[in-house]
Amino acid sequence: MKACTREAAIAMTAVSTAVALAACGADAGNDADGKKAPSIGLLLPDATTARWETQDRPLLEKKIAELCAACTVEHANAKNDVAIQQEQMDSMITKGVDAIVLVAVDARSLGTTVGRAAEADIPVIAYDRLAEGPIAGYVSFDGEEVGRLQGRALLAAMEAQVRGDQIVMMNGDPSDPNAVSFKKGALSVLQGKVKIGKEYDTLQWRTETANMNMSGAIAALGIGDIDGVYAANDGLAAGSITALKANKVDPLPPVTGQDAELGAVRRIVGGDQYMTVYKPFRPEASAGAALAVAAARGESLAELAPDKVRTRDGEDAPAVMLRPVSVTLDNIDDTLVKDGVYTVQQICTPRLGAACNEAGLT
Repeated sequence: MKACTREAAIAMTAVSTAVALAACGADAGNDADGKKAPSIGLLLPDATTARWETQDRPLLEKKIAELCAACTVEHANAKNDVAIQQEQMDSMITKGVDAIVLVAVDARSLGTTVGRAAEADIPVIAYDRLAEGPIAGYVSFDGEEVGRLQGRALLAAMEAQVRGDQIVMMNGDPSDPNAVSFKKGALSVLQGKVKIGKEYDTLQWRTETANMNMSGAIAALGIGDIDGVYAANDGLAAGSITALKANKVDPLPPVTGQDAELGAVRRIVGGDQYMTVYKPFRPEASAGAALAVAAARGESLAELAPDKVRTRDGEDAPAVMLRPVSVTLDNIDDTLVKDGVYTVQQICTPRLGAACNEAGLT
């Protein structure tokens, strides 16, 4: 904390002294209790998935500011590069931040770096993805339930369209623990009810990889023999749908998604994508910010995180586990619009005007 000079204090009038003392508080980096204000590192994995920079980051920063007006947030994005994120973690440790909110690019690879942060008494809050190593807390959604919602929606859509039973599975990156949970949940619903014609793991969740893999699936299975597509998130859905259209697949099979990206919501209205999974960003960011501020202040997380998660090293960490929501054309208004994620005007571009009217989005 920077100190105000003795000379300046002597020279001040009573009113000016009050102003000076205020300046020596929040402006000089003090927390509400007069201690040095905490600094919090926010490490995001990529800019490919729209939610990280457009939803999670601003919501986390806003909530941290509400809980700790003098706190500083140091943000970095790894751009899907494990080595870059390891360097960013090391930089945060060297700077001596008081806590780190981490969305790991590769949970396993970051484990050692998380351990170094713990050795430096810097608590790490794993956000959305369960990082390996001695994390202090975890905030996310039930990943297996995400997969179950996707699987149930896909079965319902295929039955409604009286299609066959062969699907393509476009899974996420296997180095992401969430992707493993999504797949496990989906398979618990789909196995025994559909034939999985082709299945792909998509490294780094890349849209272009999903596009390439879907083209390969169409070539292998045939244009008319793909009855549904399990896509683990909206980016993979977008890549899959582009490939289906490029290969003249008509009508399009139902395609799942996740993250409720604006482009995905528009595809649902336009009939290209069947569903997405909405993971309410505000509750997740609010919980993540609360854990980060408490951890940075050296406070217990027990009351803030009533759940538990078992880490790979067998330890239990306090956690906040939230429930995801399935979104189809029928409930966009009651979920995403109602929660203020998007307005009808944002969703309903001129091209989608007729479809929005038909769906009651006006």
